[in-house]
Amino acid sequence: MPGFREVQYYLAGLWLLIRLDPRGFRYLDMSERGVNRSFWAMLWCLPPMGISWLWWRQAFLRSMPPEADVNFAFYIRLGLVEVANWFVPLVFAGLLLLAVRMGERFAPVVVSVNWLGVPLSYINGLLLALVFFLPGSVGLVSLLLLAFMLAQVFVLARILRMICHGHALMVGALTLVLLVPSMILSEYLQHFLGIYPA
Repeated sequence: MPGFREVQYYLAGLWLLIRLDPRGFRYLDMSERGVNRSFWAMLWCLPPMGISWLWWRQAFLRSMPPEADVNFAFYIRLGLVEVANWFVPLVFAGLLLLAVRMGERFAPVVVSVNWLGVPLSYINGLLLALVFFLPGSVGLVSLLLLAFMLAQVFVLARILRMICHGHALMVGALTLVLLVPSMILSEYLQHFLGIYPA
């Protein structure tokens, strides 16, 4: 598993790409080994995922009778949703890149998206933690989450712009493919697995 210094190094590369600086590619390992290692980002995201799961548990129990509680299977189902949301958009992105004969861009997309998930997960977890510690801040947090979502689209599009060499149509298509399916899939799986608040 990559250590903290290594993850910092990758994030420095992403920051350069967000600033449209091509030197950022030098910080990212685009080899097959680098692609495989980038999935360790999922483990780095476990702490903020835990916060979001506790928030979801709270929302779920509010819709249930007072004596209701959740068991370990509830968290397993939440984990399945997270895994699906991580992998399915990447599969769609790969299929899109193959369809337009740009398969060589798949490795940079995977590495960048995986490591970008780390800071985004921690920011999301921090916002949800505010709800726990400041219950009256729900309205403010809702606005911050909306701003965060817009910032996520902006940041992802900037990185994809560098990967696709400024091909605007491809940047737009990849951004949609990487973001929209996870939104739809999340809600569908939460309903299917019985973990969506009534």
